[in-house]
Amino acid sequence: MTFMIVMFVLLMLFLWKYIDDLIGKGFEWYIILELMLYASATNVQMALPLSVLLSSIMTYGSLGENYELVAIKSAGISLNRAMYPMFIVVLILSIGTFFFSDYMLPKANLKYYSLLYDARQQKSANFFPEGVFSNSFNNYTIRIMRKDADGQTLHDIIIYATDPKENSHYMLIAKKGRMYRSNDNHYLIMELEDGVKYEEEAGGNIYNTNPRQKFRRSRFKSTQNKLDLTGLIFKRTAESEFKNAYQMMDLKLLRDTMKRTQHFIDSTRLVNYSLITAYVKYFSIPAKSTEVKKYIKYRHNPMQDATNMEKSSYLANALSEVRSVQDLVKNRDQRYKDASANIHSASVEYQKKYTLSAACLALFLIGAPLGAIIRKGGLGLPVVVSVVFFLIYYIIETIGEKEVKAGHASPFIGMWIAIIILTPIGIFLSYKAANDSVIFDTDLYKRFFNNLFVKVFKRKVRL
Repeated sequence: MTFMIVMFVLLMLFLWKYIDDLIGKGFEWYIILELMLYASATNVQMALPLSVLLSSIMTYGSLGENYELVAIKSAGISLNRAMYPMFIVVLILSIGTFFFSDYMLPKANLKYYSLLYDARQQKSANFFPEGVFSNSFNNYTIRIMRKDADGQTLHDIIIYATDPKENSHYMLIAKKGRMYRSNDNHYLIMELEDGVKYEEEAGGNIYNTNPRQKFRRSRFKSTQNKLDLTGLIFKRTAESEFKNAYQMMDLKLLRDTMKRTQHFIDSTRLVNYSLITAYVKYFSIPAKSTEVKKYIKYRHNPMQDATNMEKSSYLANALSEVRSVQDLVKNRDQRYKDASANIHSASVEYQKKYTLSAACLALFLIGAPLGAIIRKGGLGLPVVVSVVFFLIYYIIETIGEKEVKAGHASPFIGMWIAIIILTPIGIFLSYKAANDSVIFDTDLYKRFFNNLFVKVFKRKVRL
């Protein structure tokens, strides 16, 4: 139940985010339904840990509120023993989540992101907003001042059109009209009434070299324009163009990708030395003689005896060498940074396959004892507490992910830091719950702060 509630909330957030990209584009109902289905699959990695946390707090909170935990303990069964069956269930759920994230989630991401990309690229089906010049159709600029409630009857129409092949232009003004789609849905037909057409075309052709343009004006009682809709039909991009994204890969593909990228980085390092040494100038020095006892230091500086022209030549050659080295190093450094960023992104997705399962276990270790401590069921206090702990988990995980992608942290530490921090908290709460702790007893904290205040006040009075 909590999983469905969380999934519903996440789907509403998805619709709120992309509502402008989906509404008014003439999609069929099954396209929107398909997109929401794939969005639901991609939201599992956020909805499942939160639902495990919330449901465990609600379950054990309800048991504590109805004194059923007291009955269990009075029968000689410890809280850890009472949590054992649910821990087995969550463990099985975590194992299933791992297989889902490795086999199903990459395919769902591929379907979701490819369909979302095509939906966002689709042009709006509201071709002619009132009072606005629209360029929805190539070589046409159309303004409709007003439309009736049926959406088909038009008033005060202006059409600017060009024909690149014939090098002609025309403007059409009509007082009234009606538009509808053809039976095959390939054309938008506009039937216009009571208007005038101004047409302009080049006068010169193969038979007449007169460069003057021709201008023609004609009035009409009714005419018809056909606008091609084939360019506005919803088209799907090949899914193969999205398969190189790391979110669409399973563990095997991620390992292979990281190995290939690391091999490229290592081979680049070996080539760098041989490329740089070509610009390093050195001289062969003979071995030290055993007969010569004293050497005179060579203090000659070639720049001292050189003329101004020679000095300029020396400096120009040196600057040219430096620029060549800089360009070489800059290009190869950018390649190295791009390859390193690819490895970091791939390692993030690789670790996510495991952290999703571990997050369910860690949050259950927090939720179950926390519900036994607060002893409140329902969707009141448990929702507040679960959201607080999930935000802590999500913020830590997001920070760790960004640090890994920036190269400031190792993939294991960055992606597992949230689990490493929350697991000891869960163990501590389990210990407190097993010993009937009063962590959330407000009277205890009131007495503590009252005693502290009295002691501080007495000390000040003595001073």
